[in-house]
Amino acid sequence: MKTRNQSSRKPLIILTAGGTGGHVYPAEALAEELNKRAYRLALITDKRGKDNYKGKLGEIKNYAVYAGALVGKSKWFKIKSLFKTCLGIVQAGYILFRERPACVVGFGGYASFPASMAAILMGVDLVIHEQNSVMSRTNRFLSKYASLIAQSFKKVKYTPQNIKTVLTGMPIRKAIADIRDSEYPEIKGKKFQIMVLGGSQGAKIFGDVVPEVIKSLTKEDQKKIRLFQQCREADVPTIKEAYDGSSAEITLSHFFNNMPELYEQTHLIISRAGASSVSEIAAVGLPSILIPLPIAADDHQTSNAQEIADAKAGIVLKQKDFTKEKLSELLLSLMSDEKRLKTMSANAKKVGIVDAAERFANAIEKEIIAKR
Repeated sequence: MKTRNQSSRKPLIILTAGGTGGHVYPAEALAEELNKRAYRLALITDKRGKDNYKGKLGEIKNYAVYAGALVGKSKWFKIKSLFKTCLGIVQAGYILFRERPACVVGFGGYASFPASMAAILMGVDLVIHEQNSVMSRTNRFLSKYASLIAQSFKKVKYTPQNIKTVLTGMPIRKAIADIRDSEYPEIKGKKFQIMVLGGSQGAKIFGDVVPEVIKSLTKEDQKKIRLFQQCREADVPTIKEAYDGSSAEITLSHFFNNMPELYEQTHLIISRAGASSVSEIAAVGLPSILIPLPIAADDHQTSNAQEIADAKAGIVLKQKDFTKEKLSELLLSLMSDEKRLKTMSANAKKVGIVDAAERFANAIEKEIIAKR
């Protein structure tokens, strides 16, 4: 443990994040890495997040400021949100004036906007992390004034040409990164393990299509399959019923707390294409069938998935093409082609990044701290 005097040798870095796990997880990973390097840390979020995070974000000083969403809401809601956001910028500005951080690191989403905007107005270096391959609307505006943009993907649409960028990747959980060196599991003589992940809210279409596909296989092929499916807790009984009569080994849950163990034994993953999911799939080398969420903002999940497709590490299907007939065909083809699956696994690892937090911290030290 570092003493107060040791910690004070390095400046304060303020992180700003909130909302979904896609924004919070990379903030948590960076906080852990910067803490190892003895930086003083603080978090600016909104009232939903203050003192509600676990891990390092829960241990550092938390500040709450007003923030409001402006996209997809009624006119009156937008007016109230705009007022709250302006007030939040003033609150964040006061915090920055008092604490005088070396920089502010923003992770996107409306909860991070007030502190990021305050940094711009007060001349504090702003660092932005963009999780997706299409820059979010919040980051699209803020990035024009940033000192550094950290990116999870090689190509990020709407990135300003005149701002310094660095490919850091998407920080992933250490327990998952640690299994990267595991060999692709053997198929011969073992059950073919499939994981179905629908994102934080589950995916209804997976619950509709996948059981039909499994039950359409011969009993002999069904017996070869072990399947783990993540779905909304309220949907578990319905999906369980949909699998009735199947000879496959089925496990349903809204949350799996042994993901590293499951990943290590998985032969094929069927998933949405959120940034966190795609990054984990690539990092551990899982062959995948990706079905981007069609209503995702700016269709960013399709762009996320394209990097996997370009690397020949996975197969991308539009949701309209995710049918019983198509998935049955793909599944039977892959189950009988271990060589192809191993090649897809190796290709996934080539594009996967497991040291994103370290890369991100290095970039901040080189581009921001060293130039102060």
